[in-house]
Amino acid sequence: MKTITIIEDDIALNNGIALALKNNDYSFTHHYRLGDFDPNEPTDIIILDINLPDGNGFEFLKKIRRTTDIPVIILTANDLETDEVTGLELGADDYITKPFSLMVLRARIDKALSRSSGSADSSYNDDTYIFDFEKMEFFENGNPIELSKTEQKLLKILIHNKGQTLTREYLVDKIWTDGADYVDENALSVTVNRLRKKLNDTDHIQTVYGIGYAWRLK
Repeated sequence: MKTITIIEDDIALNNGIALALKNNDYSFTHHYRLGDFDPNEPTDIIILDINLPDGNGFEFLKKIRRTTDIPVIILTANDLETDEVTGLELGADDYITKPFSLMVLRARIDKALSRSSGSADSSYNDDTYIFDFEKMEFFENGNPIELSKTEQKLLKILIHNKGQTLTREYLVDKIWTDGADYVDENALSVTVNRLRKKLNDTDHIQTVYGIGYAWRLK
């Protein structure tokens, strides 16, 4: 299930979007001010208004683009071409002006999520690591790494949300989705430690004490 975060001060519109798009594939979090959004909360896409009571959506977009590549769709009454160009240059994945078609919004959300999944979920490459989640091939400085299914799940979630702090509860829920009634509270810590050892990692997987873990951006 994908989580959609809506940052829109019009309460009726905010709730109406969720109601209109509600299905088994989406869950929603609602914020009516920029200050209500926690940058560490897990989400798959953000629908963002520009004119909000406590700030400008463009500044918010600029700030979050320093730490995450989560898809952002701007949904605003600002229909000036210069505003659209500004939004896209700051890193928005799409720009939709009000009034809008819910069918179009759904299509744009699906497209952004699909594009994000294809690029972020399937592979990762930096100066140290190459991860191919489709082929299940993992390398550290050119050396192959054998990862268990659980370690692969953890790594994939961290990579897809790189730069974001993910809570322990969120990770446990996403990794152990086999319907088990009970997961040992140390299972996540053990999995993180094993993954770190296999990756010879000292600073990529960051522990955020009292909260959870994050894949650190370089």
